[in-house]
Amino acid sequence: MNRYPLWKYLLLLVVLVVGLLYALPNVFGEQPAVQVSAADNQTTSPALVDRVETILGNDDLAATSVRLEDNRLLARFSGTEAQLAAAGALKRKLGDDYTVALNLAPSTPGWLRAIGAEPMSLGLDLRGGVHFLLQVDMDAVFDNTYERYARDVPAYLRNNDIRYSRAYQDGDSVRVIFPTDAARSAAEDALPSQFANLEFKPGTEADTLVATLSDARAQEIRAFALEQNLTTLRNRVNELGVAEPLVQRQGQDQIVVELPGVQDTAQAKRLLGKTATLEYRLVDQAHDAQQAESTGNVPSDSELFKTDDGQPILLQADVIASGDQLVDASAGFDQQSNQPAVFVTLDGQAASNMYDVTSSHVGDPMAVLYTETRYETSYEDGKKISRPTTDERVISIANIQSAFGKRFQTTGLAQGEAHDLALLLRAGALAAPVNIVQERTIGPSLGADNIAQGRNAVIVGFLVVVLFMAIYYRLFGIIADAALLMNLVLVVAALSLLQATLTLPGIAGIVLTIGMAVDANVLIFERIREELDAGSAPQSAIKQGYDKAFTSIFDANITTLIAALMLFGFGSGPIKGFAITLSLGIVTSMFTAIMGTRAVANLIYGRKARLKKISI
Repeated sequence: MNRYPLWKYLLLLVVLVVGLLYALPNVFGEQPAVQVSAADNQTTSPALVDRVETILGNDDLAATSVRLEDNRLLARFSGTEAQLAAAGALKRKLGDDYTVALNLAPSTPGWLRAIGAEPMSLGLDLRGGVHFLLQVDMDAVFDNTYERYARDVPAYLRNNDIRYSRAYQDGDSVRVIFPTDAARSAAEDALPSQFANLEFKPGTEADTLVATLSDARAQEIRAFALEQNLTTLRNRVNELGVAEPLVQRQGQDQIVVELPGVQDTAQAKRLLGKTATLEYRLVDQAHDAQQAESTGNVPSDSELFKTDDGQPILLQADVIASGDQLVDASAGFDQQSNQPAVFVTLDGQAASNMYDVTSSHVGDPMAVLYTETRYETSYEDGKKISRPTTDERVISIANIQSAFGKRFQTTGLAQGEAHDLALLLRAGALAAPVNIVQERTIGPSLGADNIAQGRNAVIVGFLVVVLFMAIYYRLFGIIADAALLMNLVLVVAALSLLQATLTLPGIAGIVLTIGMAVDANVLIFERIREELDAGSAPQSAIKQGYDKAFTSIFDANITTLIAALMLFGFGSGPIKGFAITLSLGIVTSMFTAIMGTRAVANLIYGRKARLKKISI
């Protein structure tokens, strides 16, 4: 007789219950919402809830709920009109201290969220949103690098009493002219050990050295610039309150940004157009910053800036180290005082320069200058014009306690401030301008239409397959239909649990899975029919049908799974979405079509010792 042990039935039951629980959040849908978070990434105060409710009440804007979730305030509304009106009112009343963003919040009940059950993420073609392709200006990156070396090389020569006539940047190189052959020979011997990333070769003119970046260093700079910009852009899009933003590298110098659900595309473009850089400088203590600001007489060897609280400060013009010389930055705690600290690591040249400066300026204040450039777009005479606007401010001032070089720390900050400073150092360090070269916007209505059409395709495909299987294979067909329904639930649950992004091609993968899921049952049922035609008893035919068809089913699904994995590995965007749903469908269909249907068949027929006929 065909019987399953109890543990297999329990396993099927557990899998089905877990699948239903994690697929259930997709039934509740999403609500238009307004997200409010502190602009400085500080903790959102509970008092903000009362303030927001007061603002909305004064403007007769009723929210279905206003509460704090994950250090942000989320106000939910019944429709998009109320959402847009509320966002406008909150932006006007809260000012620049808070970031107000439009969002779509899932309506998942609290008891499901408590077990980590969330609806699956929807891609741009289903939710609507905006797609950007950004071009990183690598020429500007290398231009800044050579400009810095054009300062560092002559400074090193002066400090080591090596005479030179002139040093300047010449495109992608630094050219140094010497008065004598002896001076050039001395420089050739000294410079390579100090500037390991540069290659020094004699120029075409006499007594000239030309310094260029090594190929390895050029690749490192290119990769570092892209990584820094990726981190910067990820931090920027967080201000938009996007649930599942996609920021990833494409090729050698491009970045793809996808913002599902974003309705304020102008704000997204403004944020993505920002670039940032960072510099360490000594504070000018010999002159009065207040007087320099009031009179406009700034010393020639200093520059006037302002701190975060608006106070003027004079910084020396010489840059000790800049953001593009940064290797790493992280927030932590000082081992001695247990105070929040930011740990910074510089490259070799910057570390050497930092040590030389700090050795001779112990006790003096050193400042961190943060410069941010935003590209603002306007139209004049029908032409699109982008103009950069620059914001320069001193974000940190600390006294030099002792000489340091490659790795050092900054204390005296709150934990949130230390975390933010580390982000600025990592993400905002390199000035690598980005230009939006491609933009696509998909409206929410088109996304909703895509969802409706995709849902109809799944339902129609499912019903047709169910009807065919029930008519052609009778009771065994109905068993296969039950397994097919379980398979759909498990696919949706897996997508939700993995938080994979569902796209329109992903829905196509689900529809394809519906047909493929019953392929295994077709092979099994036809094998059972063959065994019956050959004279086998029904119990034996069922057992032989499942056992003998397994190898064919396994081989067919493995080859399809390999193809799906290749699509995932070499594809991008929607192709990956199709590959994910297809792969998940193959794995779940193997489980439901073989183990699931056999369990039900054994439950119906397995205990009948004198079984003479089966409905197939």
